[in-house]
Amino acid sequence: MNSVSDLNNEAVLRFGPYAFHLRQRLILDGDRPLRMGGRALDILQVLVQRAGNVVSKDELIALVWPTSVVEEINLRVHIAALRRALGDGQDGQRYIVNIPQRGYSFIAAVRRVPASTLASIETVQKPQHNLPARLSPVIGRDSMVGSLVRQLPVRRLMTLTGPGGIGKTTVALRVAELLLQHYQDGVWLVDLAVIDDPAQVVDHLTRVLELDVGITLETWAQRHALLVLDNCEHLLERCRTLVEDLLMAAPRLSILVTSREPLQAQGETVQRLPPLAVPPASALHSVAEAMGYSAVQLFVSRARARQQGFVLREQDLKVVREICRRLDGLPLAIELAAAQIDALALVGLQAQLDNCFQLLTQGRRTAVPRHQTLKAALDWSYEQLSPLEQTVLQRLSVFKMAFTLDTAIGVISCAALLPARLIEGVESLALKSLLSLEQGGGLARYRFLNTTRTYALEKLEGSGELRTVEMRYARYISRARWVSSGHVALQLVE
Repeated sequence: MNSVSDLNNEAVLRFGPYAFHLRQRLILDGDRPLRMGGRALDILQVLVQRAGNVVSKDELIALVWPTSVVEEINLRVHIAALRRALGDGQDGQRYIVNIPQRGYSFIAAVRRVPASTLASIETVQKPQHNLPARLSPVIGRDSMVGSLVRQLPVRRLMTLTGPGGIGKTTVALRVAELLLQHYQDGVWLVDLAVIDDPAQVVDHLTRVLELDVGITLETWAQRHALLVLDNCEHLLERCRTLVEDLLMAAPRLSILVTSREPLQAQGETVQRLPPLAVPPASALHSVAEAMGYSAVQLFVSRARARQQGFVLREQDLKVVREICRRLDGLPLAIELAAAQIDALALVGLQAQLDNCFQLLTQGRRTAVPRHQTLKAALDWSYEQLSPLEQTVLQRLSVFKMAFTLDTAIGVISCAALLPARLIEGVESLALKSLLSLEQGGGLARYRFLNTTRTYALEKLEGSGELRTVEMRYARYISRARWVSSGHVALQLVE
């Protein structure tokens, strides 16, 4: 949580054999990262920074769970996990003790070492990288970033997936920044958005590494480095074989991939990036409460950057929530909307949401074309689809709510789109992050993001099939209601 985790803190806290890198939210036992949950790390940071003092249970809970109501048992569970991870009590070494009726205290000696002097103390090579300078803070991703930072050195191949505009590159770059001190031979970014031919992947990677690192792929075998392969979705098969070959040849190499769908490579851990949190209608009682949700935080931050003196008022909360909700909590969409706050004001932004692609056209000029606007991102995704996937995407856009495969078959299957092919198309669209899959009650349901549905509906209208598919949808829904009500009742009477 932001109240506890200062990801910009450069210090390293040392105790026993451990080094707690605050900025990276990483604990090393020698050179081995400890696997530890985010809440446990938050608790440990509070205790270590107040070593020798007693921190009450109420204060710990308030710091680690500032917006939630949490029972004391949750705290005890995380304390127990911390003790296990640190080997507390083994070989007579104690770290965390319970002071009855008062709270917890970290009792081991702690040394605070500035990260700027860490390299000279440990004779570690200064980290190298080719990461771009970050121009704005990363909002609402602390938990995901912390999880990736902790897992990546252990799991070695992780793929961050999600739809266009969800912020995969932003999160990956933040993770890479925080791991700079961990990888002795540097952190290197390779953006694959700039090439389209699978045959160019290895040459492009080689050029980037030779230019920025001064070495060839063949000399990477013993290097301790992190490679970030950004935007791999259009080169999946080639990237899959590449990362498998690299990880086999270089046992100390880690790879972080961003893609709208998994590589399905050996040893791959897939982490799906969710939208930013949008407040429910019940969380609009105060500005402070609404600002506890990351979608609102991002909107306000970008609005202030655009309009000096912008202040979120209580009477604005419903409008801001509606903007964030209609834009699906997508960071790119929220940023582009907030960028027009000075031209349209809040009420004007809300009124333009039905024309969201016309609204979200003032993009980021420094980004590659397909990342500049939401429509550009969706255009690029759509152009990568097969004709079958494009047809299925268009026709499914008549569904305003979540739907099952059986419902989809009932509405849009036909002689030219048989059920088996339709199911294949739906599953492929979900894999490519153009549909969301929801599991519940033993039933799989699929759902569009509002923005994706609006885009697909425009494509369906352009194809000339909108009226036909809407009529099929209306007949199916009418028939389903009749079967579930009057028809069934008539059967029971007979």
